[in-house]
Amino acid sequence: MFKAIKEKIIDFRKKIDESEEIEESPHSPDVKEKLKSLVLKGEVIIDESRLDKILPEIEMILLEADVAFDVVDEICERVKKELTGKRKKIGEKLSDVVLSSLKSVLKDILGKNLLDFDDWAESKVKEKKPVAILFVGVNGTGKTTTIAKVGKRLMDNGHSIVLAAGDTFRAGAIEQLEVHGKRLGVRVIKHRQGSDPAAVIFDAINHAESKGIDFVLADTAGRMHTKKNLIDQLEKIKRVTKPDFIIFVDESIAGNDAIERAELFNSAVGIDGSILTKLDADPKGGTAISIAYVTSKPILFFGVGQDYDDLVKFDPDWLLERIFG
Repeated sequence: MFKAIKEKIIDFRKKIDESEEIEESPHSPDVKEKLKSLVLKGEVIIDESRLDKILPEIEMILLEADVAFDVVDEICERVKKELTGKRKKIGEKLSDVVLSSLKSVLKDILGKNLLDFDDWAESKVKEKKPVAILFVGVNGTGKTTTIAKVGKRLMDNGHSIVLAAGDTFRAGAIEQLEVHGKRLGVRVIKHRQGSDPAAVIFDAINHAESKGIDFVLADTAGRMHTKKNLIDQLEKIKRVTKPDFIIFVDESIAGNDAIERAELFNSAVGIDGSILTKLDADPKGGTAISIAYVTSKPILFFGVGQDYDDLVKFDPDWLLERIFG
């Protein structure tokens, strides 16, 4: 898992550690301060010129890990600001200092607006029933399976659910959701293919309300090749059904494509969180970082397999440990 970015970090450590030397120029305006720190405290001041040589290496690591270009710029600026003028002990590896700062910046991005979905669901269902959750994202990213996984998780926590077959566009989408409904032993509310998805989800909410069901999990279409139709449809669904929570689903291996799609869906309907699938397919790691940054919304879960229990609650430390080791 995250093999590519791990290898880049190993190469970075080796390159920086091999080239690391104490370089002091007699023309440097703060050379006295540096020498004083070196002699009296056994410390070296990290200056801006040294960082300017190192940060392009960090940029390449992040770009090759599929972190979006604008996000890379922001990360490197933060690292530079944090480290310029900082002291490091003699013998302390510069690569360790830089990577520690990088890890801290990434943790800040990933940890912003963290949300424990289980706690949210438990609290929300006490306020109202049913709680309507809308799942958005392009076709083929594991959205329908993710709906079933979240449904199973809610059921394991003692909640009742109903599924809404709101993807009335893609051939086989309704049948696919019905298969999951049968396996989970829950009702699937559906209309015929090509019908109004807002009406399907609205009916599912009414059904749940009449039966005292806790949660409605609604599928939607994701036809990116007709963006205007997709956005118009999602806006109507949101207006008619007034969902309590909107989850964006995409692949952790999709890279910059996932970032573009996250921005599209967020601007169209305003997502509340994301779930990234296929983490078991050895992603580069940058997708989660970029989506968390560009949407300013939490990552909720990672999908790590096809079984219904293959859903890992997102934790920045868990992710960063697997990237950095």
